[in-house]
Amino acid sequence: MMGSSFALAMKRAGLVKRIVGYSKSPSTTAKALQLGVITVEAASALQAVSGSDIVLIAVPVAAIEGTFKAIKHMITPDMLIMDVGSTKSDVVDAAQRILGSLVGSFVPAHPIAGKERTGVESADVNLYAGRKVILTPVARTLTNQLNRAQSIWTSLGCSVESMSPDAHDAAFAAVSHLPHLLAFALMNSITTQKNGDDYLSLAGTGFRDFTRIAASDPEMWHDIFMANKVQMTLQIEQFQQALDLMASMISNSDSKSLQTSIAHASVARKNWHLSNELPTK
Repeated sequence: MMGSSFALAMKRAGLVKRIVGYSKSPSTTAKALQLGVITVEAASALQAVSGSDIVLIAVPVAAIEGTFKAIKHMITPDMLIMDVGSTKSDVVDAAQRILGSLVGSFVPAHPIAGKERTGVESADVNLYAGRKVILTPVARTLTNQLNRAQSIWTSLGCSVESMSPDAHDAAFAAVSHLPHLLAFALMNSITTQKNGDDYLSLAGTGFRDFTRIAASDPEMWHDIFMANKVQMTLQIEQFQQALDLMASMISNSDSKSLQTSIAHASVARKNWHLSNELPTK
């Protein structure tokens, strides 16, 4: 979905003439060809990369190292290589280990966009419009490739920011990875209760909105949690402290403290919405 959406957006923006696609699942590339997402179906990742100007790796983060190994012999210093993974320290480590002197062509990227639906059939040409993209270049990243990456994402309507891989992983453990974990945990908590199905039948829009991301791809999120486990553990502990504090307020009938805590969260959310939430298109 992420790779296909990128291909459609690049095509609409007139930034590419020919799109070669490869997936380990032949049915995926066949469908991409049928839907007009790609113009050529490659038999291997190596063949897809051969002669390309831009390479986008859109696979679960645990598969990125294997992808680097599969394509490294066709990478040239003139190529721009990017990924769309939600973790960055592990991806950068793999790139430096596998690509060696060619790592300068790799610009790690994380578009802050997505859906709970997966697959090429869920591609959306507008997926990246109006969204942030975080780039995490390292010392060996070539300046011209970093500039190309910034230009491409900006041309797709994105706001581009740069930060270190470690800073990225710490931030997104808090604002992306933990919320997904909580959504998965809430669904498991309810569905494993004796009357869980009955409770779900009564759920409304608030529950729907909170748990929407629990329908996300299990393999992808398993890989993200494991890849970012140090920062995830820190954020889980931070959240557990906040949850335990509110639970104590309720059990001790500490109405004043509970109201203050809720009000603090409500104001913080309203202020974030007004100043930081990105428009959608």
